[in-house]
Formats: sequence, C-alpha cells, structure tokens
Amino acid sequence: MATLDVMNLEGVKVREHEVSDDLFLAAPDENLLWEGVKAYLANRRRGTHSTKSRGEVSGGGKKPWRQKGTGRARAGSIRSSLWRHGSIAHGPKPHDYAIKLPVQVKRGALKAALAAKFQENKLTVVEAFELPEPKTKNFSGALRKLGVGPRVLVVTDAANRNLHLSSRNIEGCDLMRHHELEAYDLLSHERLLISESALSRLERALQ
Repeated sequence: MATLDVMNLEGVKVREHEVSDDLFLAAPDENLLWEGVKAYLANRRRGTHSTKSRGEVSGGGKKPWRQKGTGRARAGSIRSSLWRHGSIAHGPKPHDYAIKLPVQVKRGALKAALAAKFQENKLTVVEAFELPEPKTKNFSGALRKLGVGPRVLVVTDAANRNLHLSSRNIEGCDLMRHHELEAYDLLSHERLLISESALSRLERALQ
C-alpha cells in the first residue's frame, strides 16, 4: 500500500499513514473531473438575471404616429426592441442552472482530484490541528514549517473554533469539513492540508 507521512504542526514527521492504492494510485479520470467541476460551477449560478419582453415594458398602447405621410419609418409601439427604453429581444429570463450528478460520478470526481493531489506531492497529512489559542500568527507559522504556501485548502473532520479563527485572515487559505469536500475545491487550491482523522473518514466514504 502507498504511504503518507503524518506531520505535526512543527513540521516534524511523527509516523506514516497507509492509504488505499485503488484510491490514490489510480490514474485520475479527466472526464469525471470535468463533469464534477462543470456541475459545481453550474450549481453556484443564481440564475436571477431577467430582462423585460415586449409584453412587460410599460406604455406603448398607442401608435406613436400615423402609418403614412410623416416621412418617418413605420412604428407601432414604443415598446419595440428597436427603441430606447423598449423591450429586449430574446433576453435572459430567470431559470435554474443546477446539474444533478449521479452519486457515483460525483464520488469518482472527488477520488480523481484526491489522486491527482497525492501523485503531484501536493497533499500533506497533519496529525491534528490542535491550536492552544486562536492566533493567526501561530497558524501562519505552522504553515511555513509544513512547507505549505499560498492557496491551501485545510480539511478537518470536526469543528475547530481556534483553527477557524486562526485561518480566516490568511489570504488564499480556506477551511472545510471533510463531508463538504468537492472536486472543484481541491482543484482550485495549490495544496491540500488534511488532518489524519479526516483523511481516514474520506477513505472510508469513497471506498
């Protein structure tokens, strides 16, 4: 089985963690990654854009001028899309962009993203995020000791108030729980920093 070094917040290796070869050594499926990212971004769209059609623009009940004899082009309503303040032809209307992926596809995309991070050596396992006090300086120092730069995703398996308060002011650092993880979250960050317990729970969920 493949192994990962488990580090403490001082950047010191404390032990090794065995991981599933099927999960971490398989070639990442780019099709699944694309499906997962496409669905995630589509589901984030609010879809509230709206323009007024000809029937929704106020006014225009009267013909602006007679049909012939004025020397001007024919006009039947000031609500025409050709007029300023008129309607919008074929404009967008509110609708739902959501894409519902099959569970196996969604899970496969997350597996592929995890495998990609592991194979690119961009996955770091931490024994536990035990911070004595909520202080950004301390956690920022821990990231430096672990050799983790900007754009890092920190994943835990339980709520951690000190970690939340310590990490929220670090630019490019995002904190998530393991059950909220999506393929897009992994791909949009340069490094993955995950607690050992969260990694174990993810492995069980993805098998």
